[in-house]
Amino acid sequence: MRASRLINILTTLQAKGLVTAEALAEENDVSVRTIYRDVDALSLSGIPVYSERGSDGGYRLLDGYRVRLNGLTPAEAEAMFLSGIPGAAADLGLGSLMAGAQKKLTAALPKDLRESARRIQSKFHLDAPAWLAEGEQPAYLQAIADAVWNSKRIRMRYRSWKAEKNRVVEPLGIVMKGGAWYLVARVDETRRTYRISRVLDLIVTEERFDWPSDFDLATYWTENTRRLEVELYPNRATIRLSAWGLKEIEHMAPPYVRANLEYIGEADENGWRTVRLPVAHERMAVSEMLKLGTEAEVLDPPDLRLAMRQAVEALTARYADSADLTR
Repeated sequence: MRASRLINILTTLQAKGLVTAEALAEENDVSVRTIYRDVDALSLSGIPVYSERGSDGGYRLLDGYRVRLNGLTPAEAEAMFLSGIPGAAADLGLGSLMAGAQKKLTAALPKDLRESARRIQSKFHLDAPAWLAEGEQPAYLQAIADAVWNSKRIRMRYRSWKAEKNRVVEPLGIVMKGGAWYLVARVDETRRTYRISRVLDLIVTEERFDWPSDFDLATYWTENTRRLEVELYPNRATIRLSAWGLKEIEHMAPPYVRANLEYIGEADENGWRTVRLPVAHERMAVSEMLKLGTEAEVLDPPDLRLAMRQAVEALTARYADSADLTR
């Protein structure tokens, strides 16, 4: 355990430069006093690590010192080559850079770890888009990626589901989810999310902005996703489901719905079971319930049950005249 922690401290210092003892302690899940002892052990073993005092101080490796990669375990080497998504890198214009970096990394690894890396690439492939859906390749993706990297403001014409709008935004990061690309940007001190495929026109300006030091893209995206799920499914409904309908819900419903699905009682003699689950606003909820056809029955709330009845009656009237089929 300690050997692994010492290697982690070394690689962290090499990657980040100046790092506080508190940050190292948090990352390695140990006390600050343990970090002090570990750094002393590294220094005694000849590793050129030194401290900088003061409120902005911390630990740093001597400039030019590099950690050799033979400290990696086979599992760590395999995981590194599994982490990249070639298609996404190519979309961002980084395909050749990623391939070059992997070649250099492979060359730097000891022979047995090179074989581990090749084995993981031959047996696993990451395909981000969902089934029956193609990954997006937005026209302005690479330009936006460049603006994010260089902290340049962008002017864009954006089509939301409500209307087209002109925006001047400060791009903070890019996220790919389910094959779709999203831009996280700051607008008037507010952080917002835009689907890049809906950007109609784009100008990358030469105006630079200060990237917010308190911003963490992964944290923002996780919190924003949870908030969006709650906004999309603000209501709850009680429904009866056949055995087939229950399987459809358990396999096809969004993760948020599945995670908050509540079973009520046991299945009856025909396999039907009552559940309570999050639902969207009425119009979307009706559309989602209709996908289950005759395998579901809405029991509550009354407004949703009435809306389902009206939708079914409208469909019945539309398909009632069999004479239409012969025209």
